[in-house]
Amino acid sequence: MPATIDELTVADSPAAWSALGFAVDGDCCVAGDLRIRLAGSDAGAGLVGFSLRGVGTTELDGLPTTLSDRPPPEGAPAHPNGVSGIDHVVAITPALERTVAALEAAGLDLRRVREEPTPAGAPRQAFFRLGSTILEVVQEPPEAIERGGGTDRPAFFWGLALLAPDLDATVAGLGDRAGEIRDAVQPGRRIATLRRSAGLSVPLALMTPAA
Repeated sequence: MPATIDELTVADSPAAWSALGFAVDGDCCVAGDLRIRLAGSDAGAGLVGFSLRGVGTTELDGLPTTLSDRPPPEGAPAHPNGVSGIDHVVAITPALERTVAALEAAGLDLRRVREEPTPAGAPRQAFFRLGSTILEVVQEPPEAIERGGGTDRPAFFWGLALLAPDLDATVAGLGDRAGEIRDAVQPGRRIATLRRSAGLSVPLALMTPAA
């Protein structure tokens, strides 16, 4: 069975996501065929872990991981803000080759390595297919590696990109809690990010779907 994501754990409150127009049931928000568990600030900050199906180990170079055999959720609710699913999950590493090797050893499907810098200055990225979602592993820039104390640190989660088919309407509904829409790195797609005023601890972007 190919590796897929069952659940992402985010250290935000359910109320914070509800206030942004997400449909939340208890502490769970379903986006496409993934669950997002909203664990609150006691869990830390940002994206703090995920559970995977179809892998034999939780040793993913420091990415907090648990194993799951739950089936995907059925009948995902329509979110009032127009979000329909998750496009990709972002992790960062000071040692891309090491992290890629650990993920491949666990059974994750490496699709490609992009040898071009991102607008934020990351020199390289690796992309893993996890069902409907991509795990993007970003190499830290040299200056960030130096500030962090070298390459011996583990990989860590950073943020999420969600799918918003009518991005203009979603951003308009969020008002000043969302930044301006701009062209994404992926040709033909557009993206906007949530501002700190949105009240979330996890960096969150909204994207149009791929053609």
